[in-house]
Parts: sequence; structure tokens; C-alpha cells
Amino acid sequence: MIRRATLDDASRIAEILVFTKRMNYRRIFQNDKVSFGEIQVYPLAAEYIENPDKLEHIWVYDDDFVKGMVHIDGETISELYVDSFFANQGIGGELIQFAIGQKKCRRLWVLEKNTDAIRFYKKHGFTLTGARRLEEGTTEHIVEMKR
Repeated sequence: MIRRATLDDASRIAEILVFTKRMNYRRIFQNDKVSFGEIQVYPLAAEYIENPDKLEHIWVYDDDFVKGMVHIDGETISELYVDSFFANQGIGGELIQFAIGQKKCRRLWVLEKNTDAIRFYKKHGFTLTGARRLEEGTTEHIVEMKR
């Protein structure tokens, strides 16, 4: 089931974000100082707990426990992550269909080198717009996709 995130989900959401980002982005950014030093579960979970308004636009896929999350900002999907242990089980597809159908999301930005994510979004009706910009604080580009 997909439901709005609560404070009780803070540590699980942080865990999914940290470990999935490490798995998917380490090969792109090649910066272990960030991947294993700056990005940590506890501080991210504490940030959610101390600022519960940050959970307001996060929805989770909960099937006995949280397995994935989507962060929706207006008509934009800001983040969509599924715990890598549950990849390829349709969870990401359910989250994106929720964002498209119930929340009317029509746009997102994705790392240009994250070809797996681009392929996933294309499968769900998004197309590259040609817009491209640097990801803040990095030398990598993100590209816009719209539906």
C-alpha cells in the first residue's frame, strides 16, 4: 500500500535513501568521502525527526514495512527510491503510477549518467526534454524528463 510518510518512517526512509544512493551513484560520482562520510543514515533520519514538515510530501510503499519512497513536489517527482533488496518487484512502478495518477506529476530531473533510471522513466511515459543543467555542487549533469 502507498501511504503518506510518518515520523515512524524516518529511519527507514533515511536507510533507503542512503544505501540506494550509494549503490546507484558511487559509480557516477566516484567520491567515497561523500558516499561513506557525508551521507549517513542517522543524521538524515534525525533531520526528518527534527523537521517533520520534510516528510509532508513523501509517500511510502509499505508492505509490512517500508520498501520504497517517492518525494513529490507539486507536479514534480523529486526523488523515487526502492530498497535495492526489493528491486524489480514492481514497487517503483507502483510508486511512479501513484505519482502520475493521484498526484498528477508530469516532470522530473534525473542524473544524465543514470541510464537505468532514464530507461525506467521512459517505460512509464516520460521523455527527455533536452533541458540539462549541472547538479548542484557537482560536475555531473541532470536532465529533465516530462510526461
